[in-house]
Amino acid sequence: MSAVTLGNKADPAHPSLRNATGSSPRLDALTGIRGIAAWLVVLYHIRLSLVELFPKAAIDVFAKGYLAVDLFFVLSGFVLWCNYAERFNRGGLAETARFMRRRLARIWPLHAFILGVFVLLVWSVWLSGGSISRYPLDELPLNILLIHNWGFTSRLSWNHPSWSISTEFAAYCLFPFIAVAVRWDRLPIAVLVAMAVALMTALAWLFTAKGAVTLGEDIPQLGVWRCLAEFCLGAIACMVWTRWRGAPYRALWAGLCCVSVTAAGLLLSWPETWFVPAAFFTGILALSLDRGALSGALGVRPAVYLGEISYSTYLAHFLLFIAFKMAFVDETLQLSWLSLAGFLALLLAVSIALYHGVEKPAQRWLNRSRPFRANAGTIAPAE
Repeated sequence: MSAVTLGNKADPAHPSLRNATGSSPRLDALTGIRGIAAWLVVLYHIRLSLVELFPKAAIDVFAKGYLAVDLFFVLSGFVLWCNYAERFNRGGLAETARFMRRRLARIWPLHAFILGVFVLLVWSVWLSGGSISRYPLDELPLNILLIHNWGFTSRLSWNHPSWSISTEFAAYCLFPFIAVAVRWDRLPIAVLVAMAVALMTALAWLFTAKGAVTLGEDIPQLGVWRCLAEFCLGAIACMVWTRWRGAPYRALWAGLCCVSVTAAGLLLSWPETWFVPAAFFTGILALSLDRGALSGALGVRPAVYLGEISYSTYLAHFLLFIAFKMAFVDETLQLSWLSLAGFLALLLAVSIALYHGVEKPAQRWLNRSRPFRANAGTIAPAE
């Protein structure tokens, strides 16, 4: 998961989506919704410590917070296609090395930092005589290399949320070959939509064949396919957005499709594998096309800032909650209102500190190094 920051031309660390006139449309709403999604993942991971505070209906909603990761995958495909597809169209696979360096500069430093803190915490637990069986040392190299969720293991370990970063890295590895496969800008809208439907169907069939009815099942084996399919859906959504932006009623139609698919899936009790990817595909398309109240609300500065720091929030919250429970929560593992407020405030503060103190400085330093500076300034990093 990486942050979306679109259309801020004053900041060279932000991506630029340029139209024919050279201006950059603002898609701040996509950044805002990513921030909200990150906090839904937080609520998902702490929900079992909230059962004494919230009614069962609310806990059931929090229990679906893992679906925010699917939203991240679609968003990532959309944003990377906006920022890099044309470059690959012009330069071909020769752009691959620079692309991969920039992507690793974006995601790896914070991942490595959090993993290092995790190692220190586990080491302290081991020194105190505690069990560290959930933190297998033989899987640590896979985590360091960001390939720990490529089907090599049978369970999540270490920093659990980083599984999605591992699968996004797989998507980055495939992205250059997808970008140069065909002249995507010449394909009709109908062909693009048909490809999206085919991807959704293939993903649903795969999960059904494995006996999975939710997208969160068997992450070590199915997570990478979940990511690749939804990442490609995001790229297709961007292709459609490129053709439709500025056209009347396109946002309305996409929004109606999103609402219709979601309502049908919920009312008819479809497996989420059959409708959630379609809902996110049409929803992201609608939000990117919208210029009304919804995009305005999600594009306000506080929401955008939460989106900008969302990668830090996402990667840090799991480790922070483990440490918080060890320090402040009794054996019932239940939070009070005060401890919940304290944890959320602490997480926000840590996210801000990591964003400004680790994530962005490391990214800027790596992007200033000589291999990263080739042709610098012609395109901004994609997230």
